[in-house]
Amino acid sequence: MNFVCKLNRELYKVVTEDIRTDEVIITDQQLKHIRERHPDISNSVMENLSDMIRNPDYIIDTDRPNTANILKRLEVNGKKYQLILRLKTDTDPADFKNSIITMMTVNEKRYLQYLRNRTILYKRE
Repeated sequence: MNFVCKLNRELYKVVTEDIRTDEVIITDQQLKHIRERHPDISNSVMENLSDMIRNPDYIIDTDRPNTANILKRLEVNGKKYQLILRLKTDTDPADFKNSIITMMTVNEKRYLQYLRNRTILYKRE
């Protein structure tokens, strides 16, 4: 389990009011998944996980409960990224934390499609 950052609970209340911790982690298993399934994600991009969570461009609705779909354009290489963050609620086991599920590059067409077809819960001003 790797600590990523502290979560701004006020910002993520658009997903659920019931956020039980401000700690965000990523497991070694999820890091391995990202590196294997999304090899275009560089180490310099991975170093920006905390920035993506603390300063998202958009948080959009997902089909999964208590889950944030974060969209962010990073200055690292000008690409857009999607990060899936599962938020810990009172229905989860006590030892759970807010956890990064996956992260991937999103092309312009898909990025705009998300904004057009999904409910936008938060937009950075």
